[in-house]
Amino acid sequence: MGISNAIVVGGGIGGLAAAAALARRGVAVTLLEQANALREVGAGLQISPNGLAVIKALGVETQLRSKGAVEAQAVVLRDYAQGRPVARLDLARLRPAQKYLFTHRADLIDTLAGAAKRANVTFELGVAVASIRPGPVPAVQMSDGSTRRAELVVAADGIHSVARPVLNGPDKAVYSGQVAWRAVIPNVVDHPAEARVHMGPGRHLVSYPLRGAELINLVAVEERSAWAAEGWQHCDKPDNVRKAFAGFGGDVPAMIAALDEVTLWGLHLHPVAANWHQDGVVLLGDAAHPTLPFLAQGANMALEDAWVLAQAVTQAGSDDLSASTAAYQNQRIKRVRRVIDAAAGNAARYHLRPGPMRSLAHLGLRTASRLAPGRMLGAFDWLYGHDVTRRDKA
Repeated sequence: MGISNAIVVGGGIGGLAAAAALARRGVAVTLLEQANALREVGAGLQISPNGLAVIKALGVETQLRSKGAVEAQAVVLRDYAQGRPVARLDLARLRPAQKYLFTHRADLIDTLAGAAKRANVTFELGVAVASIRPGPVPAVQMSDGSTRRAELVVAADGIHSVARPVLNGPDKAVYSGQVAWRAVIPNVVDHPAEARVHMGPGRHLVSYPLRGAELINLVAVEERSAWAAEGWQHCDKPDNVRKAFAGFGGDVPAMIAALDEVTLWGLHLHPVAANWHQDGVVLLGDAAHPTLPFLAQGANMALEDAWVLAQAVTQAGSDDLSASTAAYQNQRIKRVRRVIDAAAGNAARYHLRPGPMRSLAHLGLRTASRLAPGRMLGAFDWLYGHDVTRRDKA
């Protein structure tokens, strides 16, 4: 029942997960990727329980852990000046089956690629997609003039998706007034298995360990009026990070002193696409719903998308592809909008300026963390407790 063949455009997390999930359900999948090799360098990811549910369902949790994924024990909010804890989200209080991992993006890419290869996905690397055309048999026009066709084309090609404007018109992205630096450094501060959010006026810095705690992933965000381009590939000078975070205490000075290479990303606000599907073409992950990185859910939402899409187009009674892709969008759109709104709200809370509002906010966090730690974690049940694979386990 459902489709028999598909093309996936994009060899990132969402594309690889979708390819593997579809192929495991009997779909013949070809994955197109413009890079000559599947690789991601210099980046960490937080895989929360909702995303890990998909990793488990794909049968690759053990492989990911074997690459040095660190099991997270907490998320700790810290004041910038001296690095003192403000609040602690104790992840040890998660349900026994729920785990939260820190992993290198390259390790997750490699793990998902392995799952796709074992499911007999065909890979075409070093090929560029020029356009995607919906239709009775949708077409992918390549830059070399050739054409690929399949019953379903999954556009998992990120924020600069070729397919998104075809389905929705020109993107209306707006610069958020914030930039983010990203880097990976040696573990120079004996960083524990926790994500630390160092909150300062108009800026914050996130750190957590990778690869058996040998490395630390850093994401540093600053409010800045000057426009900056999207994309992690833009190199910047480490001294710019040191200057921006010169007033931070605790472990921050040692970590930013260890910076060797950094990349800079201008954070832009993209509306959630109104149309995720049309005549055999469907959007997935950032192509449909880019989010700010303040809830660590970009990769997790792409993983959820991949599983739900594969389920929708292959389940019994799914012969009407338009109805199946509509069901996928309907199942996902409210959730991703809630995640995007929550991420945007975190930015404001992290960047409070000194004054009564900041003092009251931090007092409230300290009190809740000390007196009601279970309730504090429970506020994230809607996010971490959501398991898109549950229907397949029934």
